[in-house]
Amino acid sequence: MASQIRQNFHQDCEAAINRQINLELYASYVYLSMAYYFDRDDKSLENFAKFFNAQSKEEREHAEKLMSLQNKRGGRIFLQDIKKKNCSRVKTGR
Repeated sequence: MASQIRQNFHQDCEAAINRQINLELYASYVYLSMAYYFDRDDKSLENFAKFFNAQSKEEREHAEKLMSLQNKRGGRIFLQDIKKKNCSRVKTGR
């Protein structure tokens, strides 16, 4: 359904912004995962955890700015599911 306030906002632009929003949120999610990995009591790499937590916040802020732009231009935001990655390569080292 097209927005009634949509003006001079091509569908390709809307789709590209949605793709970028999803990439920014995915990066934020990965950085957050890494931050909490390094924050574990058996890792004890506090500065790594702080760094990745800050990166996660920065990526999330990028996504929020793009979502705000999308709403202001009359576009629709479509968020994708976060798929679980195959971790077998990481566990085996291959």
